[in-house]
Amino acid sequence: MDEELRSLTDRLRHEAAGAAEFDRLAATADLDELAAVLTEPGRPLWARELAAFRLGLAGDSRAFESLVLLLNHRDPERCVSAAHALARLGDPRTARAAAALATNELRVAYALHPIRLLTELRAPESVPALITTLRRRLSPHDPYRRVALACVEGLGALGDARARPVLNEALAHPALAEAAVRALARIPGQRGRGAP
Repeated sequence: MDEELRSLTDRLRHEAAGAAEFDRLAATADLDELAAVLTEPGRPLWARELAAFRLGLAGDSRAFESLVLLLNHRDPERCVSAAHALARLGDPRTARAAAALATNELRVAYALHPIRLLTELRAPESVPALITTLRRRLSPHDPYRRVALACVEGLGALGDARARPVLNEALAHPALAEAAVRALARIPGQRGRGAP
């Protein structure tokens, strides 16, 4: 069993508090039954999350909208599970949606997992979204250091030369400087690395 699926199942079993429906949704191989959970009114959040996650792992695009909503949830565990499923879903809309969430200043407190998902996806939208989000986090006294750090680390993992200017700016921020040095070192052609 997928480790993230095991973790999600344990967490949601507790939320379901013994509901008989939980075991059925956790075991069914019927993707139509899982998809119906996402649209039927009155379904609890745990049931919708379980159905969306399982559909995502199965590559069923009917999970897309629900997973994107969960990616932007206030509960970090739901965000982690949604990002895991979205990365495996293979839906071409995923990177665009994650970029929109990562760059939405009204929801910046919830941008951490969209940023990590963009890094994992390595999509065309990834580097521009991470640059935009990081640049906004470099203002004095910005409270979202974890978001900024995830951007720095993501840009280092992506190794795109377009990130050099904003990573150089990040060097001036003590909380980001060490990660920015590492990120800059991972960009091909960076001075001091011996690349052309």
